[in-house]
Amino acid sequence: MRKEKNFPHLYGPVPSRRLGYSLGVDLLPFKTCSLSCIYCQLGNSPKKTIRRINPYSEKKILEEIKEFLKTGARVDFITFSGSGEPTLNKSIGWLIREIKKFTNIPVAVLTNSTLLSRAEVRKELAAADVVVPSLDAATQRIFEKINRPHPSLKIEKIIEGLVKFRKEFNGQIWLEIMLVKGVNDSPAEIKKLKEAAARINPDKIQLNTVVRPPAEKTAKPLTPEEMNKIKEFFGEKAEVVASFRKKEQEKAAVDIAEAILAMVRRRPVSLEDLENSLGQTREELSLEIQKLLQQKKIKQVRHLDRDYFEPV
Repeated sequence: MRKEKNFPHLYGPVPSRRLGYSLGVDLLPFKTCSLSCIYCQLGNSPKKTIRRINPYSEKKILEEIKEFLKTGARVDFITFSGSGEPTLNKSIGWLIREIKKFTNIPVAVLTNSTLLSRAEVRKELAAADVVVPSLDAATQRIFEKINRPHPSLKIEKIIEGLVKFRKEFNGQIWLEIMLVKGVNDSPAEIKKLKEAAARINPDKIQLNTVVRPPAEKTAKPLTPEEMNKIKEFFGEKAEVVASFRKKEQEKAAVDIAEAILAMVRRRPVSLEDLENSLGQTREELSLEIQKLLQQKKIKQVRHLDRDYFEPV
């Protein structure tokens, strides 16, 4: 039996349509964010912030990544995302550069774009291979409605930061736009989003919608037909990344966390066990497991080259 190891700042690898098997790196306490988006699958942000912090030991996070890679698990991307806005961590640039010293696995950063107006943040992300910034609005009114930002944030300044980042960054930029029915999908807003995307000039425009339980029940998805129509309007760079499946819609009311806890209380279970038993996707389960680990309701152990979850 291998010695049990705990990776409190890592989750996955999560199968991702965009990034393959993505090893998530969580740099912040739960819901440390500059926004409180109505569609967020992690719930509302209790206190929005734009203050950058160093809440954890960056050396400890780096050691976790090194140790995890020794397990031989498939990792296609090391992805900074998790339960908060990763650029709020002051160590993100150092971590990206250090990761590059010991592995050729590409590094991705998923960001809400709010700090890219700061030159030091753009510089820190320079060593990443892929940055996936989000832009859900091109007008201040819709920005405040869908993203519920920290009061100091202005959408035009965020767009300007994205334009500057494109000029400075040599890697791939995949601009993600989350569309919410009746909020940011009007012809006028879509036209302004297309104009903003043209200014930013990303390598890809990835269109998403609300297919998982959101922070606010009023946040509803667009239909596949509506998404495809918008995709055609955006042009050849655009693709729909939302995953429409009836099973997800039917399962939306299930309390996944309680279902996981019910299984874990009876015996140690793996992600595969949970996937087979609960009928949810690995992405959905991994997000819930991450929250339960942070809440210290479960713990992760390793046995015979497989990760299991047990009650604390």
